[in-house]
Amino acid sequence: MKIKLIDIAHGRSGDKGDAGNVGVLAYNDAGYEIIKKYLTVERVKKHFEGICFGEVERFELPNLRALNFLLHNTLGGGGTVSLKFDAQGKTLAAAMLRMEIEVED
Repeated sequence: MKIKLIDIAHGRSGDKGDAGNVGVLAYNDAGYEIIKKYLTVERVKKHFEGICFGEVERFELPNLRALNFLLHNTLGGGGTVSLKFDAQGKTLAAAMLRMEIEVED
């Protein structure tokens, strides 16, 4: 079964230099178990193909029912030097929440 990430979580994003920082926070424990299992580094890297040119790191924050991703080499050098439209990564969470993930019934 496919579900949209936005139906089980919300997100926040910003920048850490040239890395986009995306937090995905599940609405409840069941949603956290889904994102923890299915929202992998590989899946996030593929979702941001053409935008993220570096490594993707994932950090788990179970007390917040959240995952945090750093998308390296994503912002064209960072907010003060980039010519990208969103050089501070503010729209990355919205892009992440559009992802559909295939889950077991």
